[in-house]
Amino acid sequence: MPEAKLPKGCSVVPLTIKGDDRGSLIAIEQHREAPFEIARVYYIFGTGPNVVRGCHAHLRLTQLAVAVAGSCTMALDDGTERLSLVLDDPSSALLIGPNVWHEMSEFSLDCVLMVLADALYEESEYIRGYDAFLAHVGSPRA
Repeated sequence: MPEAKLPKGCSVVPLTIKGDDRGSLIAIEQHREAPFEIARVYYIFGTGPNVVRGCHAHLRLTQLAVAVAGSCTMALDDGTERLSLVLDDPSSALLIGPNVWHEMSEFSLDCVLMVLADALYEESEYIRGYDAFLAHVGSPRA
């Protein structure tokens, strides 16, 4: 995953693989790999290849996304630039900070995308319209 052009508040987080001839294990712990207290974990699976998910930003929420199986494409937009990257490595996570519009697409049939979040679900925390997002971040594209 390229890191140099990621929006502010986003970064690639390498995850340490531990294992032996029996297989591999990756642990994600709060304040270590996840730079926050983990309040919620969810995962997306069974998503068709032509489906687009996400299509929102968060006001305060920070998330850590890992494709634990398969792959998908994550588009990140800070109101100035848009970057797409493929999540396809279970030993690499994507940290997504607040005020970043994100969309997931091009899911492989076997994709399982796990997301760890620093807060419980709260609908008022979401910015669901792209134009509202651009206005919120003060984008010249608004």
